[in-house]
Amino acid sequence: MRRLNRKKALNFVKELDAFPKVPESYVETTASGGTVSVLAFTAMALLAFFEFFVYRDTWMKYEYEVDKDFTSKLRINIDITVAMRCQFVGADVLDLAETMVASDGLQYEPVIFDLSPQQRLWHRTLLLIQNRLCEEHSLQDVLFKNVMKGAPTALPPREDDPTQPLNACRIHGHLYVNKVAGNFHITVGKAIPHPRGHAHLAALVSHETYNFSHRIDHLSFGEEIPGILNPLDGTEKVSADHNQMFQYFITIVPTKLQTYKVSADTHQYSVTERERVINHAAGSHGVSGIFMKYDISSLMVKVTEQHMPFWQFLVRLCGIIGGIFSTTGMLHGLVGFCVDVVCCRFKLGVYKPKSVKNKSEITFVQASTNRTKNPYKS
Repeated sequence: MRRLNRKKALNFVKELDAFPKVPESYVETTASGGTVSVLAFTAMALLAFFEFFVYRDTWMKYEYEVDKDFTSKLRINIDITVAMRCQFVGADVLDLAETMVASDGLQYEPVIFDLSPQQRLWHRTLLLIQNRLCEEHSLQDVLFKNVMKGAPTALPPREDDPTQPLNACRIHGHLYVNKVAGNFHITVGKAIPHPRGHAHLAALVSHETYNFSHRIDHLSFGEEIPGILNPLDGTEKVSADHNQMFQYFITIVPTKLQTYKVSADTHQYSVTERERVINHAAGSHGVSGIFMKYDISSLMVKVTEQHMPFWQFLVRLCGIIGGIFSTTGMLHGLVGFCVDVVCCRFKLGVYKPKSVKNKSEITFVQASTNRTKNPYKS
């Protein structure tokens, strides 16, 4: 009984076979079928090869949500060179609550404003990359994915030993401020606090020494990540007048960056620039200097690097192989059917031209016809 039930089960399973085996003696191979098979296998191999590269590639996914963190401090990373002596300029931050932030984290270093040939080449390369980023926004994803591989964006040190005097001041370092709108500025004189805000000791500085030509080598917010370029990196402005004001209106967007190489909480920003000459007689009022007014967005961007799952790669690979195999099979069958139809019509004589009878047959037919018309004529 067990053997009988086992045979029945095997027979039932055989009936469910969706891939019946055809004996090789019943299979007929043709040259056209072999050619189509070679083309199909070549297409499968090429598409599978390209699909593997798609599987290895990653992309950046952007998500937006409300930023609920208002208690933490915001870090400002600064590296600016001003074409004035360090004893004549001062930098500080004043936020929306009229709170003056101590600038103890900033260092004032006397330098030469003009760049060396190697530094100038680096600066031109940086400006070229910035222009390409403005035209091709997708390049930012490449920078996100290769943050740790990227070269540092800081200005390289001078390779020469200059003899000219140090006529500029490099202000670099970082500050921690409240996450509210504020104003970071560099103007004449050192900042001193007082009950109604703060002031700068500019009375002892001659107007002839005012020169707010500057170069922003680096300006970022949040955690500093190597390889990431910011909109103001490499910006260089040359003052046309002693009393000139440069304004940068910055909108900061909190950003959480999550890639396979780094995970960081940083900030992106957009900027609008404006500059004008201070002339009180013409109605252009203000204070000469460099002013960066920043505001923080209430939305946070989450940038996550994603990868195609392995199961999805297998499904796409099966779709490529099965689709090409089925499509080439149907096309080969259709072409073969059309060829067979045309060849069969030729064999049946449909396309054969009518043959011309010889003269003897025509004479015999005419004589038979005449006899039929006159049966009693001798």
